[in-house]
Amino acid sequence: MTHVLIVAPTPALRAGLRALLAEANVEIIGAIGSLADPAGIPAATDVILAADESVLTDADQVLGEEPRYAALLLTDDARQADVLRRLPLTAWGILTHDVGAAELAAALHAVAQGLIVLAPELAARLNLPTPVEEPAGEPLTARERDVLELVSQGLSNKQIAQKLQISEHTVKFHLSSIFAKLGVSSRTEAVNRGARQGIITL
Repeated sequence: MTHVLIVAPTPALRAGLRALLAEANVEIIGAIGSLADPAGIPAATDVILAADESVLTDADQVLGEEPRYAALLLTDDARQADVLRRLPLTAWGILTHDVGAAELAAALHAVAQGLIVLAPELAARLNLPTPVEEPAGEPLTARERDVLELVSQGLSNKQIAQKLQISEHTVKFHLSSIFAKLGVSSRTEAVNRGARQGIITL
């Protein structure tokens, strides 16, 4: 289970992110207004989910010298990648504010496992190549392969649940795991990566 600390400047943003991740396979262990909040960063934190770049102020002083946490920042400013690179983090990622729940959950799992996540549109602004061939990581289970195969056929979560006779919540759980293992942040990327690695055939 990935333990997530939400850092957002307003109660509305904190509540919104909690709601977005309500059905994700992550555990929200706290929600604070800034990294300098008196409540501090819980020791169990795996990933700091930062609602915008304003919460990164003085982050280098708060995080300490040894990397202990990963961070995922929601911003439309690709230049924040330089800020995150300089911070003592185990891994980091940037997604745009309009990210969906599944993509957000997948990205949280990915950075928790030490991967760098960057929204394709932001990578394009930085003239960075988007990942093409990642080394094969943890293999998918048989059920995860089944789910990915059905995703490649264009089926929705509900349709996949009916086809495999499982709940939609379980489908979302498998998708989050698939995204994390393949190092991707969308269904399309998962299908493309799975096809390139020979996990599924298109």
